[in-house]
Amino acid sequence: MATVASRKQANTDRKVPSRSTKDNGKKEKIRVIELFSGVGGFRKGFERASGAFETVWFNQWEPGESEKAQYAWRAYCKAFKEDELLARFKMTNQDIAKVPVSEIPDHDLLVGGFPCQDYSVARTLSQAAGLVGKKGVLWWEIYRILRDKGRNAPSFLMLENVDRLLKSPVSERGRDFAIMLSSLAELGYAVEWRVINAADYGMPQRRRRIYILGYKKGTSHHKSLNASPREWLLTHGVMPAAFPIDDTEPLLNEIVLPPAHEVSGNFNKGAKLSRFHNAGVMVNGVVHTARVEPKHAGKMMTLGEVLVHESEVPDEYFIAKSHMPLWKELKGAKKEKRTSKTGFEYEYSEGPIAFPDHLDRPSRTIVTGEGGSSPSRFKHVIKTESGRYRRLLPEELERLNMFDSGHTAADGISDNKRAFFMGNALVVGIVERLGKELLKRAY
Repeated sequence: MATVASRKQANTDRKVPSRSTKDNGKKEKIRVIELFSGVGGFRKGFERASGAFETVWFNQWEPGESEKAQYAWRAYCKAFKEDELLARFKMTNQDIAKVPVSEIPDHDLLVGGFPCQDYSVARTLSQAAGLVGKKGVLWWEIYRILRDKGRNAPSFLMLENVDRLLKSPVSERGRDFAIMLSSLAELGYAVEWRVINAADYGMPQRRRRIYILGYKKGTSHHKSLNASPREWLLTHGVMPAAFPIDDTEPLLNEIVLPPAHEVSGNFNKGAKLSRFHNAGVMVNGVVHTARVEPKHAGKMMTLGEVLVHESEVPDEYFIAKSHMPLWKELKGAKKEKRTSKTGFEYEYSEGPIAFPDHLDRPSRTIVTGEGGSSPSRFKHVIKTESGRYRRLLPEELERLNMFDSGHTAADGISDNKRAFFMGNALVVGIVERLGKELLKRAY
């Protein structure tokens, strides 16, 4: 067992230098920790936004992989040349639930795309276990860090998840998000959120995700949001500044949240629709939420713009003519009778998916099963100038998420794994825009 003296020495060894200040007293650095980091989408976005963001710790652990494998962690370390950080801080590659908060450096901004499998659109709503699922409970690790940091808790939060979070679980639409918001209110945070489809703002992929920003009591953000929540939601907040919305005045709904421990079993029970819309703010346990429409008048990036010439594509990415009938069948419309677990028979149907994918518009959403040569309904297939059909390269998938080409390339990491990473990743350009806007008024 460590002695008091040895623990104090360990804490000293883990300290991160305080933020330096300019002569005018304004902080120069915003210290960031990145949880559930994947291959570093948040970090890449912040790097592009400003040198003021400094990642002082990260954590990535994939429970389905051995300690030696940990492919995303390895790709992250290679991409960001993390030898120095790894030498200073341990437990970057450990189950976050096993990492003592004392091992995590103090920081100003906590970010994370906390695992979303329990809310994912790849599952039906009846399978979405939400906050009680194996992955959903990782939200409570974020809560644990904020709670146990106490007075040293970060001033800002930036979180990302699938938009299914707003209506999970099926029995109490929006309960999981209500628990999160109520928990953050109890910790002294005000929150703004927005569901953002990257393609609505000129980015090359149709990828819809919820982004959640939190501001600790005492920050200028918290004070401004508290003073005028409606204006913050529609015009003054970081979200509408970074991602403008249509000028049409939306209808705002107000929700008074119960304490977090009273939400389960009592929130929106039996309702068919969630009470949370695609944009909103919360301060002191009171929510204002509205359905807003994006406004973008600039250039729209397309799938065709990220592609390499077909002469650079390895042969294994081209689809054999003999496999084309199965690809076309899987991409087509489907209507079939199915039986539920309870014996109820119903007719399942789904519409066709473009085959080949359109090159003159943003791509469809990348999914984790994008890699591999086997025919699939969801994988992207394009038609080349010569008339041949092929799948997308890992570098092209990276560009659709606005990473640098080759970001995930590392020894021992297969193309299939690299495609899997991009199915889990966020669109870097969204974080870059949020980071720039957050920095304008950070202190």
